[in-house]
Amino acid sequence: MSTVSDSVSLSAPAGSDASLTPKQLAAKYGLTVSGKRPSLPQYVKQLWARRHFIVAFATARLVAQYTTAKLGQVWQVLTPLLNCAVFYLVFGVMMKSRDGIPDYIGWLCIGVFIFQFTQSAVMAGTRAISDNLGLIRALHFPRASLPIAFTVIQLQQLLISMVVLVGIVLFVQPPGLTWLLVIPALILQCFFNTGVALVMARIGSKTSDMAQLMPFLLRTWMYISGVMYSIQDAIKHFPPFAKLLLAINPATIYMDLIRYGFMPNHYNKEALPHHVWAIAGGWALVAGLIGFLFFWKAEEQYGRG
Repeated sequence: MSTVSDSVSLSAPAGSDASLTPKQLAAKYGLTVSGKRPSLPQYVKQLWARRHFIVAFATARLVAQYTTAKLGQVWQVLTPLLNCAVFYLVFGVMMKSRDGIPDYIGWLCIGVFIFQFTQSAVMAGTRAISDNLGLIRALHFPRASLPIAFTVIQLQQLLISMVVLVGIVLFVQPPGLTWLLVIPALILQCFFNTGVALVMARIGSKTSDMAQLMPFLLRTWMYISGVMYSIQDAIKHFPPFAKLLLAINPATIYMDLIRYGFMPNHYNKEALPHHVWAIAGGWALVAGLIGFLFFWKAEEQYGRG
């Protein structure tokens, strides 16, 4: 079907069409606005049709990410391990957060790796549109492909890092059936991350300063999520409403699930919130649906202006 942009004026054809407005002429001859947002079912269909592009784009960006570094892809594992070492020194040794937490090193590493998955996905999503304007303006494709692809990149990085994480956990915990719980927990976290990345992609496309603000917000989120210390012990004397908010924090929920999956014999099951799987599923569903709809609503605006 032929298309015409809003900014293009249609010349009035001879005869009876001369008195018609451009919009009336477009409707009469079946013309549509260039870049018009597709319906939600059409958008989902287009996105699914480009699933191979999303995976290929994510893989290519992942490979290229560390090409200039001498250690190359080793940094995918080395970065979270260095963070673990710093947090262990500051929080575990100096602030004695390791007291009362059995096998603190494994517990800490799980928290760092899992939170970094969310942190990196949200940060990459914030820049997904603004950093790829050339690609957006040159090619026609569902713009949601970009924040989804960047979430896939972070998932690929996490899976690579998981090899080292499993090795760390094996020093303190033999494998068991609860390890299988890690798979659905990561799937739910991936849906949550994608939804938040979509929300931040739309906001970041309109507010460039958001990319500068996000590191501070994410760092604050990390400190109140119990990555380096037991959040349950820290909030014992908090007011009930504050306890509830911190207990249902999605970052805390996903870390708790995966920590329990890997280390059931060294984790206090009573510290897990009631119906924790329902909470994790609820966050994944709400963030995924709201994020997708929020992003789709502005589909025709990305790359313009």
